[in-house]
Amino acid sequence: MTRVVIADDHPFLRTGVEAVLRSAGIEIAGSAGDGNEALQVIARCDPDVAIIDVQMPDRDGIGVLEAMRTDGDQRPVILLTAHIDDDRLIAALRANVNAIVFKQGAEQSLVETIERVGRGEKVIDPALTSRALDLTLTGVGTLDRLAPRERQIADAVAKGLRNREIGAQLGMTEGSIKVYLNRIFDKVGVENRTELAILVHGKGRS
Repeated sequence: MTRVVIADDHPFLRTGVEAVLRSAGIEIAGSAGDGNEALQVIARCDPDVAIIDVQMPDRDGIGVLEAMRTDGDQRPVILLTAHIDDDRLIAALRANVNAIVFKQGAEQSLVETIERVGRGEKVIDPALTSRALDLTLTGVGTLDRLAPRERQIADAVAKGLRNREIGAQLGMTEGSIKVYLNRIFDKVGVENRTELAILVHGKGRS
């Protein structure tokens, strides 16, 4: 049984989400009403998935996500939101968020999203991905700056391959792939694999 922690500062909404998840056989390991409490509950309850409201007092959902990643916690995080602004969207992608779910209609999509992130999938609304692409492309370099081997690696990242898999495919060591990636990030002006993948996927856009 999948165990989740839910963090939302609206008790009524939180209770409703918990009821929906319980009816689907998902265990509520703990809940929190603000960002700082969310970090404490996640650390104490050790859930499989954390569901975090974007806008909360003390520390917002993005702050919680960033704190988790800084501490090396890579468990799936689903951000729950009514609206996400540009800065928070980019920050969430940079912090390797696993899913962003809009509160409107969440009762239909949240259970499926939990299952998908548990399988290692990313669940980001295409409209958000497109918006992030527009924001990321503003002021960054182009893929034309990359050497042929660097472009091969960038394309492999966009396909979701890990460093070990890319190395095996190209006859290179995992360490060499890591060195190449750091160079690629610098050349095209992105900070991580997610932004690089967005840039590669959007290359053909007008």
